Amino acid sequence: MLLRSLCLPALGLIVFLLFWQLAAKQIDTSLGQFPGPSQVFEQTQGLIAEHQREREKADAFYARQEERNAAKLKKNPNAVVKIREYTGKPTFFDQILTSLGTVISGFVIASLIAIPLGICIGLSSSLYAALNPIIQLFKPVSPLAWLPLVTMVVSALYVTDEPMFAKSFLTSLFTVALCSLWPTLLNTAVGVSAISPDLQNVSKVLRLNWITHVVKIVLPSAIPMIFTGLRLSLGIAWMVLIAAEMLAQNPGLGKFVWDEFQNGSSDSLGRIMVAVLVIGLIGFLLDRLMLVLQRWLSWDKKAITR
Repeated sequence: MLLRSLCLPALGLIVFLLFWQLAAKQIDTSLGQFPGPSQVFEQTQGLIAEHQREREKADAFYARQEERNAAKLKKNPNAVVKIREYTGKPTFFDQILTSLGTVISGFVIASLIAIPLGICIGLSSSLYAALNPIIQLFKPVSPLAWLPLVTMVVSALYVTDEPMFAKSFLTSLFTVALCSLWPTLLNTAVGVSAISPDLQNVSKVLRLNWITHVVKIVLPSAIPMIFTGLRLSLGIAWMVLIAAEMLAQNPGLGKFVWDEFQNGSSDSLGRIMVAVLVIGLIGFLLDRLMLVLQRWLSWDKKAITR
């Protein structure tokens, strides 16, 4: 068991790193040699150092601002002081947080639409027959096709002198929501429609109203399928987000990759590879987090762990 759980994954990782290092030495690009593990590690250290320097600049900025405001209030206790936000360049780690905030917001919106609608579709064969063609029509649409439409709609409807959110954030958010709601919608509908006839009969015998039937019978029975859809939707949302941020210029990981590609420096390939690895790691952790949540909420404690 120990060999299977620890040694084999470690061996696979070592083989992958060796293959990566050997293959990278054989690839020359217009920006130089393709980065291997050592170059990626160096760029990771550089990104960490950049983040620390930027945080030091921000701390110094706020310290100077507090000193100025304190001096101003000392001269005039009734003076109006202004608190300004630091407007320095976002670091790689700031962009990670931006991407996480965007994908979680889009995923939540998609789930709030998909789960109730999926329950209604699963409980009504007529509604399913009516909506299924629409679902099958829009499900395979690429985010690159949605993005121009979403951009124009956001620009037309979100017109304000004091915007609460940046248009690039809203464009990325709604694109993520549009592309990620379908797995949850379909899996919820399938889970609801597959409820045991015995449970249906129990509900009829107890004469449960519609809401009580959904809460007491439908949701507990459909939770495994709902979470399967949620895990698929979250994975799609994370993949869609990177492409959406590239084109919408939302200051997240997608924009980081695009800016480094446009920069064309000798370090760009290594920094892009850092972003690729971070994107993969975050996607894996999001899936594990959803799996933990599923095992906590579901009666099905044998949920798939792979």
